Amino acid sequence: MTLLLLLGVSLVAAIILAFVGDRRFAPEINILGSAATFLAGVALAIQVYMQGPIITGGKFFFVDAFNVYLAVLTSFVSMTTAIFSRRYMRREREHGRVGHIGMRFYHAMFQLFIFAMLLALLTNNVAVLWIAMELATLSTVLLVSLYRTPAAVEAAWKYFILCGVGIAQALFGTVLLYFAAEKVLGEGGEALLWTNLIRVSGQLEPTVLSLAFVFLMVGYGTKVGLVPLHNWLPDAHSEGPTPISAVLSGLLLNVALYALVRCKVLVDGSTGTHRAGHIMMGFGLLSILVAAFSLLRQKDIKRMFAYSSIEHMGIATFAFGLGGPIATLGGLMHMLTHSLTKSSIFFTVGHATQMHGTQEINKITGLIRGNPLVGWGLMFGVMAIAGMPPFGIFASEFLILTAAIKEVPLLTPLFLLGLGVAFAALFRRVQPMVSGPVPANQQQLIVSNIPMILHMALVLIIGIYMPDFLAEWFHKAVELLR
Repeated sequence: MTLLLLLGVSLVAAIILAFVGDRRFAPEINILGSAATFLAGVALAIQVYMQGPIITGGKFFFVDAFNVYLAVLTSFVSMTTAIFSRRYMRREREHGRVGHIGMRFYHAMFQLFIFAMLLALLTNNVAVLWIAMELATLSTVLLVSLYRTPAAVEAAWKYFILCGVGIAQALFGTVLLYFAAEKVLGEGGEALLWTNLIRVSGQLEPTVLSLAFVFLMVGYGTKVGLVPLHNWLPDAHSEGPTPISAVLSGLLLNVALYALVRCKVLVDGSTGTHRAGHIMMGFGLLSILVAAFSLLRQKDIKRMFAYSSIEHMGIATFAFGLGGPIATLGGLMHMLTHSLTKSSIFFTVGHATQMHGTQEINKITGLIRGNPLVGWGLMFGVMAIAGMPPFGIFASEFLILTAAIKEVPLLTPLFLLGLGVAFAALFRRVQPMVSGPVPANQQQLIVSNIPMILHMALVLIIGIYMPDFLAEWFHKAVELLR
């Protein structure tokens, strides 16, 4: 019942908002729907914490410590983003950037996007996971093109084409996975269930599984935003509404990485080697380096933080590829802290761009003097995302670095190079924005401060002290992924 509520609320809210999405009370419906989804997610997490993994819905749904924590994170960030978007999108509507139909699309597709991600996380069926990822792509294409400018339409088209090609590769990988599984589990839906595949992973044909993982890596890696499959992500972030940038960076990339990690566990069990891990480490390290150096030449603030997302998903992918308890724990923590931090940063970026009427970095100055909450929010967000202590990202990167020094010392200098260049590039770009004189054209606006403060507070708490229940939760997830 709890799981049905978790999935059903966002779907019902999407249908309602398709009809009332431009009414004055539509943002409140969006917030209430997201809040109800979050409460259902927390209830499901408590159930899993007390009872262990759950298989329900005629084996259609499977919930364990790994995917339920991501489901709670997804519902939480979607709720805070809905709160932020209430004022943000209302201002966009008042300034004529979004029309009547656009607001309907925004609210309805926002809830449909959340439904698709939760379905991808909680389904026990590999094929349904693929369908849910495609649904998430289609819903966000409409959101990226919301402003209907030539640049926004081009970004949405690039997003659709690249992710469409990528998801087609993932489909072929899924077919190969089924081809290997049906020889052991027989024909039919049983050969597509995660629980069955994990149970018989040692009996699956290793050659077929290795080939399947290559296609799955390319397919879902496109959705993660890994280099060289990342080109859609900076354009989608820079041209779409800022709340969508927050959920794309904070949530969608995590869901795609979740699919990759699940597939890696199967391949490791089948081959008895670390082949899949080596592939993930290669893509992860390449993403870190390319994204870090790309940060140096960005002129658009949202594109800059899009490349930061590519870097951090590269870090998480590298960690899961490295494997072992320490690196896996670091990867799980990194997914959590990056989602909270990056969405908070996009909240502040949204306010900053509305205050200055531009996304160009060189034209945004004096944020601390003009609006201290926005200025300090951006400054602390950048400190957190750059990995400075005592924020949570420092803890996760320290764990990953420790494991890398032990397991792959020759790759550690490249890992450190990427972190160092990204650190320098972010501070080089952000410091002039938060300091300096207040420009004459800077506008004053009422800021949605609760989401921004709440996210940064959580990232700080995780970095200083991790609650016992959260530590136990992560350890349970690590055991599932080792």
